[in-house]
Amino acid sequence: MANILDKIIANKRIEVERQKAALPLVDLECLVPNVKGVKSFREALLNSPTGIIAEFKRRSPSRDWIFKDAKVEEVIPPYSHNGASAISVLTDMDFFGGNLADLELARSLTGTPLLRKDFMVDEYQLYQAKVAGASAILLIASALTVAETKQLASKAKELGLDVLLEIHNEQELDHINGKVDVVGVNNRNLGTFVTDVQISFGLVEKIPNEFIKISESGISDSQTVIDLRATGYQGFLMGENFMKTNDPGKALDEFIKQLG
Repeated sequence: MANILDKIIANKRIEVERQKAALPLVDLECLVPNVKGVKSFREALLNSPTGIIAEFKRRSPSRDWIFKDAKVEEVIPPYSHNGASAISVLTDMDFFGGNLADLELARSLTGTPLLRKDFMVDEYQLYQAKVAGASAILLIASALTVAETKQLASKAKELGLDVLLEIHNEQELDHINGKVDVVGVNNRNLGTFVTDVQISFGLVEKIPNEFIKISESGISDSQTVIDLRATGYQGFLMGENFMKTNDPGKALDEFIKQLG
């Protein structure tokens, strides 16, 4: 799995150029004014009693297919009904089995804030996210330079999108800037896909307190959420723990009940 992130990013750049050719940015921009009434991802986390961000994910490079035939219409409404503070939707096809149509359909089925989970390398993708109904976008520090992070975050804010910046180590803290709303610590190394929740515990005090802090990946035990919350985390992005079951919405409901 070494250098899988480099492979994903190289593929993503090709994918985006293909999408631009099919729908030029000037045409995509015209669709932005049609988007109305999307709730804030940031505010949802601030006001949620659990902070659980439930993820819709069919597959992962680390374990291949998780729920190959998962249907948006069968997972997203139960996620909302059973208490997800926000919902993350994977829109990468080649490595995660998702697409923008999943995000668009999810928006039509719920008012819960949606995060477009993808590998953002171009402002074009931010316009896509906005038009598809996302409340927030993900920026991955390990996939971007500091300048690229700031540029994409600034454009996202212009479009009215909240920004989740994902870091994995102390060296990536310099990607944090004033346009970021939420800082997420990914417990999974995107180069090797090795997971260690202790990464979140080690970084929490190094992230400025003016940012909402969330922990991502490798969380499967309710006590872990309770312990992370005690250190200062307000959100917890969880995907495989729910998607590996036959009924992700029910799995979410049972998990939240364990939080007390």
